[in-house]
Amino acid sequence: MTSASTRTVLITGASSGLGAEMARQLAARGYDLALCARRLDRLEKLRAEILAADPGGSTTRRIEVRELDVNDADQVFEVFRGFRDDFAGNVTDGTDGTDGTDGTARGIDRIVINAGLGKGAPLGTGGYAANRETAMTNFVGALTQAEAAMEIFRAQGTGHLVMISSMSAMRGLPKSMTTYAATKAGVAHLAEGLRNELHGKPIKVSVIYPGYIASEMNEHVAEKAPMMVSTEKGVHAIVEAIEKEKASACVPPLPWAPLSLLMKHAPLPLFKKLM
Repeated sequence: MTSASTRTVLITGASSGLGAEMARQLAARGYDLALCARRLDRLEKLRAEILAADPGGSTTRRIEVRELDVNDADQVFEVFRGFRDDFAGNVTDGTDGTDGTDGTARGIDRIVINAGLGKGAPLGTGGYAANRETAMTNFVGALTQAEAAMEIFRAQGTGHLVMISSMSAMRGLPKSMTTYAATKAGVAHLAEGLRNELHGKPIKVSVIYPGYIASEMNEHVAEKAPMMVSTEKGVHAIVEAIEKEKASACVPPLPWAPLSLLMKHAPLPLFKKLM
């Protein structure tokens, strides 16, 4: 891997929660950032916060922000291409404006598909609108983002696609989690299909499965999740896995890596007690 100080990361859903904390931690490691979300005002505050934390510019280099609704397919392509053009002069070898391998200018080195919703209701109980919104945002929106990301990476001939899934993807979950878990399984398989296709090529694909990490999305259930870790600790584990370009990672590794096996293979009566 090249030096972080010469790399650019695009993060969707970066205005709050895991996305915002990823931006903070990656900035501290010297990355250029392309941040997008629906709430542009919060992105601008986040950019100001990150830059204020590094007034001398010793680590933080450049941060660009754009408004993005991932359910607007045209806007997804427009925003991703715009960020590509913003950073088209970025270098990875620090000298000549190319990627150091084939003379091709690079814009975005890594794209983290993170935007998502956690709404849901048991099927057949009148919650179709919430379930559909979650399905459209978490799966169809992620598909659109993956299309836009791969357009950039295929043209560059290199890149790193990161799909933020969830431990809920390990197995179908009941009640209000049913649709959410299904979308997270779907995006994981989407990314794994790409990894299968691209095996042995310069474009890398990672799937990250976060466990209970505190965020705005889950603050209403924090007291019911004894294994919940802080946003900072959880995102540190995510960033570590991303930087190592792991094919897949349950984060934090303990207890979630061993629990993933139990979640996948436990008999249903036992699994229901665990959930």
